[in-house]
Amino acid sequence: MITPLQLVQVGETIQLDARIALLRERFPKLHFSECNDDDVSPRYRPAFSMDSHHLYLISGASGHCLELTNDHETATGILVAAKVDGE
Repeated sequence: MITPLQLVQVGETIQLDARIALLRERFPKLHFSECNDDDVSPRYRPAFSMDSHHLYLISGASGHCLELTNDHETATGILVAAKVDGE
């Protein structure tokens, strides 16, 4: 489960330094991945938005592959999607 407070804390960290290695160090219980926002299917909505990034929820509930989810309860990680110029 990922709480709204955790999303805010991750967002605050990204605004200071968006390196994934730093996020993994600061939030060791969460999984982090990164991509550009235009790589994310429009059927998923950001769980948290900032000027430079959108944060999406990731679930590993299937036990096989990670997948995006809109469900905070099943989320185990965060996809950090950098906004592309023009967004």
